[in-house]
Amino acid sequence: MAIDRKAGPAGPRERALERGATAVAHPNIALIKYWGKSDERLVIPYVDSLSMTLDVFPTVTTVRLTPGEPSDTVSLDGAPAVGEPLRRVIDFLELIRELSGRIEPAAVDTRNAVPTGAGLASSASGFAALALAGVTAYGVDLDATALSRLARRGSASASRSVFGGFALCHAGRGIGAAADLSSYAEPVPVTDFDPALVIALVDAGPKAVSSRAAMRRTVETSPLYQAWTISSKGDLLDMRAALHRGDLEAVGEIAERNALGMHATMLAARPAVRYLSPGTLAVLDSVLQLRADGIPAYATMDAGPNVKVLCHRAHADRVAETVSGAAPGCSTVIARRGPGARLRAEAEE
Repeated sequence: MAIDRKAGPAGPRERALERGATAVAHPNIALIKYWGKSDERLVIPYVDSLSMTLDVFPTVTTVRLTPGEPSDTVSLDGAPAVGEPLRRVIDFLELIRELSGRIEPAAVDTRNAVPTGAGLASSASGFAALALAGVTAYGVDLDATALSRLARRGSASASRSVFGGFALCHAGRGIGAAADLSSYAEPVPVTDFDPALVIALVDAGPKAVSSRAAMRRTVETSPLYQAWTISSKGDLLDMRAALHRGDLEAVGEIAERNALGMHATMLAARPAVRYLSPGTLAVLDSVLQLRADGIPAYATMDAGPNVKVLCHRAHADRVAETVSGAAPGCSTVIARRGPGARLRAEAEE
């Protein structure tokens, strides 16, 4: 993925420097989870992770340079960003300015098609889109690996949303600059596997405990954490083999045990981090019932109460109907494999 797509004296790069750039990225759902950082400043994960980028809930982000303005401005879903979301975006822009050698502030407009902070991977799509729009607006040429590495600095899961389909994020080796250089995502070639992922929206509200705070508490206090990181390495090997075979049942079993293990580490933290709500448990029970009825369906969950159910495309409607009826107010969205981050053409704006 080359960001510099020159087309004569007034190509996209030059126009971006004049007016800015708009990028679109989609969230991804990790089938093998990452949870916890070995370096919070550089956002280096403790473990490798593997995900599927979705074709729903895109984030659209525009970055425009604003020379002469005193500071960056950030709009999130039409409202000025404040607090931690504002700080994270400004810190990320500083990384891009360091790469570019430019000092102009920027105006950032981000719009999510998914609730922010609800455990639905909005940070993955958000920082992947910000990375692509930002480097384009500031005139920085990055290949796909470098773009993924940069996106990771905003959110480790964002490194995977740079790519479509299935992607593996390397946890990184060593410390400091060596870890930074070796922690990035890359595509996982999977040709004969195109499942459905039914997203059960149990609660779209923001989480009471942020993922960053929950990770830190889990790493520091959970007696189960180290055991989970060790088992996750085996899960990753098994997952890659299952994806290569196109074996949905094996993929689902591995994803489900990996996610439940991650949540077990959180429940064992002191104090416990509990994202599972009564509605979550009801949906999980409905997934078990689907399997008992002969429908291959397998659950995975990120840091939030919402459940994602992997199944064959032919069973997606049945699965959606069953899980939506399991918990009051639960709604569903059916997703499939989606595209990687891309620049939006002017005609789409």
